[in-house]
This record gives sequence, structure tokens and C-alpha cells, in this order.
Amino acid sequence: MTAVNASPAALSRTYDDLVAHVRAGALGPDPGTQRIAVAFTTRQAVRHDGRGTGYRNEVLSLRLAEAVGSCAVEPGELPDGALDDCVGADVARLLDHPVPAVRVAALDAYLMHITPHTPDHGARPAALPAGSSLEKSTARARAVIELLDLPAGSTVLVVGVVNSLLAALRSRGIGYVPCDLKGGATEWGEPVVADALTAAGSCDALLVSGMTLGNGTFEPLRRHALRHGKQLVMFAQTGSAVLPRFLGHGVSAVCAEPYPFFWLDGGPGTVHRYRATDVVDRHSCPGGER
Repeated sequence: MTAVNASPAALSRTYDDLVAHVRAGALGPDPGTQRIAVAFTTRQAVRHDGRGTGYRNEVLSLRLAEAVGSCAVEPGELPDGALDDCVGADVARLLDHPVPAVRVAALDAYLMHITPHTPDHGARPAALPAGSSLEKSTARARAVIELLDLPAGSTVLVVGVVNSLLAALRSRGIGYVPCDLKGGATEWGEPVVADALTAAGSCDALLVSGMTLGNGTFEPLRRHALRHGKQLVMFAQTGSAVLPRFLGHGVSAVCAEPYPFFWLDGGPGTVHRYRATDVVDRHSCPGGER
């Protein structure tokens, strides 16, 4: 793959760094001039054929010009007035919103607007074929797992339990520790741990949902991966335009999936994959972690 020359402010070392650069207009137009035209939520309940368990999703999405930024939330967690707060508001204001999901979705929309998922920004498209919900989930899982460079017998911490991802790891002979704040059990009855950072110590690599941006657990995991030289692969419906900014700073790869997500229809789709090895970070952002 061809390396991408990053602009001087293309990458950030910490999440707070990134937000500060956006606030200052260092990455693009003044966020105070960028207004959200549409705010909406998407709710889903699913139980794939042949699977014994199901789950629910809820996602807040914000439209800025042609871009849509998103942040998943626990079902029922989003306050009733959040959509009204967002419509017509500028990005700078929403970066200070008391609801974390609003802040993340606004940041995602802004970054999607200025750096869409295109090859000149480092993205490599991967096609998802049309099919049933399970077929598309399985195809998405393969696209994510291919970003891990691990031999059989390795162990991966999976933060944000997706049974198709676990099945894909099993098919490659890779062990895993499933983790989710809600705990519970996997499709195969395996216990799900709740403390990701503690579990990370015994794992060779980390496979992490973008939802960690919204619940505040991303930064500790990024720092762990950076400190211990472990692969950190992100699968991101939440913050799909945010997480590529951390390539080379703890994040080794991202499978970015902006709205509309694979589970919304049975037609073909696309995810966008990034690898740190494809990005030349010649100009790190000022300040922040070293």
C-alpha cells in the first residue's frame, strides 16, 4: 500500500489534544461557524438466524453538510432533549455539551466533513456484499479481523462483545477475552469481563469498539497499547472519523464504518480500513503526550 503524507495537524497524540486542535481551528474551519442541520437517532434490535442471543443498539447521529457523525449509546440513555440541543447548534458549542455522546458525535461529524474516508486520507475501502443480517455481520467481522497481525494461539482482548467478531477469531485459532461494561456471557456461554484495563494485561492485542470514545474508556486502552507495544485495532461506527487520528499513537489500525451502518439494509456496503503502517506522521501535533 502507498504511504500517505499526513498534514502537519493530521494526527493527535491524545483525545484531549484532538479536541483542542478542533476548537482552535487548527485542522479546518472554525467549528463555531459549522452548524448541525439534522440530528437523529437510530434504534435497532436484532437476533440473527441461528444465534441464541440478541442485542439492541442505539446511535446518535449529527449531520454537518454532507457528513454524518455518530456515537452509540446504551439504549434509553440519551436524554429526550438531546436532539433539540443539537439541531442548529454549532460544533464548538456541542463540543461543550454535558452529554458525552453529543460531544463525540459532533467531533465525528466535523472530522468527517474535513477528512472523509477517501484514499487520499489513508482509507482503503473494503466491500461488504449484500446478504442477510448475519451474512453482512460475518463479512464485516472478517474485514475487522484481517487488520490483526497475530499468529494462531494468541489472545485478544475484545472490548464491546460482537459475536461475529468472536466467531471470526475462533476460526483463525485466536483466543479472546470478551469484555463489556454490562458483563454477561457470549453466545457460547463464556463469561464477559467488565474491567477492560485489568484484562488487557494478559492479552497480546486489543480489539476495541469505538463506543469506548463515548464512555471514556478509550484513552486508558490506547495508553496501555502504546506503553506495551501491543496492537490496538478499532472497529468504529462511533467516531469513525475520529479514531484514524490516533494511528501511530497507540492505534495500529481502524475499520471505520460511517452511517449508514451494515445492519440498516441488506444491500452492499463499504467499510474503510486504515493501518498505521500506511501513514507517515512527519509532523506531530504540538504538545500532548510524548
